[in-house]
Amino acid sequence: MVSNTAVSLAESGRVKGGAALKQRLQRAERRRRIRAVLLVVPLFLFLALTFVLPIATLLLKSVYDPELANTMPQTRAAIAAWDGRDLPSEDVFAAFAADMRTANEQKTTGFIGKRLNYEIGGIRSIVIKTARELAKLQAGPWKEAVLAINPIWGKRDTWVIMKRAVKPLTPFYVLAAADLRLDADGDVVKAPADQSIFLTVFGRTLWIASLVTALTLLLGYPIAYLLASLPTRTSNLLMILVLLPFWTSLLVRTTAWVVLLQTNGVINDIALWLGLLNERVQLIFNRGGTVVAMTHIQLPFTILPIYSVMKTISPTHVRAARSLGAGPFYAFWRVYFPQTVPGIAAGCLLTFILSLGYYITPALVGGPNDQMISYFVALYTNRELNWGMASALGAMLLAVTMALFLLYNRLIGIDRMKLG
Repeated sequence: MVSNTAVSLAESGRVKGGAALKQRLQRAERRRRIRAVLLVVPLFLFLALTFVLPIATLLLKSVYDPELANTMPQTRAAIAAWDGRDLPSEDVFAAFAADMRTANEQKTTGFIGKRLNYEIGGIRSIVIKTARELAKLQAGPWKEAVLAINPIWGKRDTWVIMKRAVKPLTPFYVLAAADLRLDADGDVVKAPADQSIFLTVFGRTLWIASLVTALTLLLGYPIAYLLASLPTRTSNLLMILVLLPFWTSLLVRTTAWVVLLQTNGVINDIALWLGLLNERVQLIFNRGGTVVAMTHIQLPFTILPIYSVMKTISPTHVRAARSLGAGPFYAFWRVYFPQTVPGIAAGCLLTFILSLGYYITPALVGGPNDQMISYFVALYTNRELNWGMASALGAMLLAVTMALFLLYNRLIGIDRMKLG
């Protein structure tokens, strides 16, 4: 009996000791996880403030434009009940006149005219004149007074656009970025030919980025193969030459190409001295100069991912294929090259995405017909102050980038990406 009791007590002690040990381990694991989370929180906050928030603001600005709704609150409320068939009623004109009178006092008529001018060309001066004329009147009827100022207020299409413009949420910028617009009946139609430029610019951007990517791959693959094949001491020395452009700014490298490519530049001088040319040719401010400069700048971004993948490929693979009877090219093409595809895809994806957003190089080296979509984003941001249009163009560029990323993930797998 005594021995059984002792055994029971010992087993109970072991159970309690085991439970206590398990609880201590759980508490230690919980503390470890909390410390890990606290260490990662600053990084998440940094990414949220510098990456997620700007992108979210960009997407919001492309469809959210509350300024006109805040400037013309009475018109917004009155025109909401208008069916859009005939001209609005006297109440809508009275609300419009009140907002115009207020805008004239607050000096905001220029802003109203600028916003409406995006959709109705030449209306900005009419809006300013209308506000001045209405400010002189003390009483209605307002419909008759507004119609007497300018015939444009007697058009149904003007008020259809007005009804859409005073709403905070608008599809105008996104549609305009795709060379589309809404007609008076609310249907999506193509924009007039003289206003349809962005699809052409997007096509040009994709073409230049594709051409630069293809050229960097054509030039970079042999260089990466050479670096991966040479002894470490020699390859490290050559790698310094590949990385050397990173030690100078993009603006300096682009300016250097301006010096080289100009009509009286170094390349023309050498070509004339060697007898390759009989007269000087224009190598700058055209598509060729833009592609050459961009290719030089993007070349390291293509080389490094390919090189990093090649370094992991054992040379015994090709030797084994050769020993089994394969020729040099066949062994390379069927054994070595497929193993480099992840590096090729990563380098080309990185180069293509970076090329899509180029601004400085096309602006300095390219001509008027070589400007890419980033030029128009900068134009609407800095000069036109049209944040909605700039955001819509940026959102479309982001959509193209994400589509390429998803395509890469589907074909290659993002887990296989190696950038260096």
